[in-house]
Amino acid sequence: MKRTLSERMFEIINLLLLALLGLVTLYPFLYVLTISLSSPADIERIGLHIFPTNPTFEAYEKVLANPKLYTAYVNTIARTLLGLACVLLFTTLTAYPLARSTFPYRSTIMKLFVFSMLFSGGLIPTFMLVKQLGLLNTIWALVLPGAVSAFNIFVMRNFFAAVPSEMLESARIDGAGELNILIRIVVPLSVPVLAVIGLWAVVGHWNSWFDAMIYLNDDNKQVLQLFLRRNVIEPGTNLNQEYSLMGSTQVTPANLKSAIIMLVSLPILFAYPFIQRFFVKGIMLGSLKG
Repeated sequence: MKRTLSERMFEIINLLLLALLGLVTLYPFLYVLTISLSSPADIERIGLHIFPTNPTFEAYEKVLANPKLYTAYVNTIARTLLGLACVLLFTTLTAYPLARSTFPYRSTIMKLFVFSMLFSGGLIPTFMLVKQLGLLNTIWALVLPGAVSAFNIFVMRNFFAAVPSEMLESARIDGAGELNILIRIVVPLSVPVLAVIGLWAVVGHWNSWFDAMIYLNDDNKQVLQLFLRRNVIEPGTNLNQEYSLMGSTQVTPANLKSAIIMLVSLPILFAYPFIQRFFVKGIMLGSLKG
């Protein structure tokens, strides 16, 4: 099919705009990567920093020599995996019965979930609840408060509602129970929405730092983003002493901060492309069906 001139012009303009948007999004990442690999002389050079002229990995060597980084990595990975399991388990078990039209008080329960999206108890009541439950200074204080999200329940419930009821009824006639139907039929058909919600959970737990700051008081339990904040943002952090930079001509605090940012960001950036193919399908079906 031959395209008209207006269609070709639209495609060219669209590609140019997307390329410009991609460059604007990519430049900050390249800038931080370049600063982490640059010498002090290159950092002080005026102008755009896209590629380092004299790359050095000394900043990464000093950061990787800090044992606190590995402790934070272990804690963050444990929190992310445990949080992912709790989010998928609780969301699935909540959304499946709500997706069935025969479930009693279904409408009332959904209204209560909507109410929870509009109003919350606030930070202080949440902290008091976590404290009274004995969760302070434990990994459960980072996982359980966000294990159930009303928005995730809505998305998954709508996806479950799109599963043909004839298929479920056929399984019931064959003697399958509801839990068996959920595990063997509904969950395998819902991989896209499970991947989307799992991606949200992983990114959310990986990037969280505020809850760790208020619920944890043991440095051995700090997470990666809190390690990043204390080394990059918080005032009074003496990177020269902590990383033995006194008198060094090859590494500066700017190198260290950029190297820490890259080491914290790279794992989640590498994991995202493997889940991206499910994202559009899962979110569209989960938001439109039901």
